Amino acid sequence: QFQLRESGGGSVQAGESLKLSCTISGETWSICEWGWFRPLEGQGRELVSSISRDDYASRKYADSVKGRFTISQDLAKNSLWLEMNNLNTEDAAVYYCAAKRCGAVNYGYWGQGTQVTVSA
Repeated sequence: QFQLRESGGGSVQAGESLKLSCTISGETWSICEWGWFRPLEGQGRELVSSISRDDYASRKYADSVKGRFTISQDLAKNSLWLEMNNLNTEDAAVYYCAAKRCGAVNYGYWGQGTQVTVSA
């Protein structure tokens, strides 16, 4: 079992920045990838960004956030961050930290979510 806990959400105006944090506890050695999701109308949840939990730290970003969001991690601290810059109203959502076991197809572990509100 794992516990994922997010923090850092809040209310900002368009153009401003926020940094989300996530910590994971449990058998973290079995997690190969983790990242951030947000709801996408009619399609469940959208992968905003992910990073592999290895020396390569391979990163993925949704097209809508490329160039504005940056994902980073500290494996020793089991911490994950999402730096969000130049936020717009379409970024407003509940952001979920999630983790995927090595060899798994889908993400199977989720945090409770943290709310990001962006006003025009």
